[in-house]
Amino acid sequence: MQGLRRYGPLADGGVRLELSPTAASPLAIDVAESAETRIQRLISENPVIIFSRSACCMCHVMKRLLSTIGVHPTVIELEEDEMSALKARSGGASVSPALYVGGACVGGLESLVALHLSNNLVPMLVEVGALRNELLIS
Repeated sequence: MQGLRRYGPLADGGVRLELSPTAASPLAIDVAESAETRIQRLISENPVIIFSRSACCMCHVMKRLLSTIGVHPTVIELEEDEMSALKARSGGASVSPALYVGGACVGGLESLVALHLSNNLVPMLVEVGALRNELLIS
């Protein structure tokens, strides 16, 4: 996980970022940085971030729900060793996909849907600056 590779816009309006082992990337990450440190840094730098495995269908549903609301999260696809670092950070809980909003772990798809159905998701996204109030229909 030494660099980020950005792929063009997705059909749902999001942008897919993939961590790659190339140090030649213009977005290269310090190779001395541990997986745990990189994960923490990415969480703190992005208001809405999803950590996923490649081709994760629950991640796709998560991105579609957020996109429908008007939020386009940063999506990071992790390798198996990086997934174990994320799992250790989340206290051993399942981590694919793992959603973080404003630096706090929201959880997986079920937690996201529960927040949405309880009408707590949009206020949370507004609070962290991922969604603006004036974009919401009253």
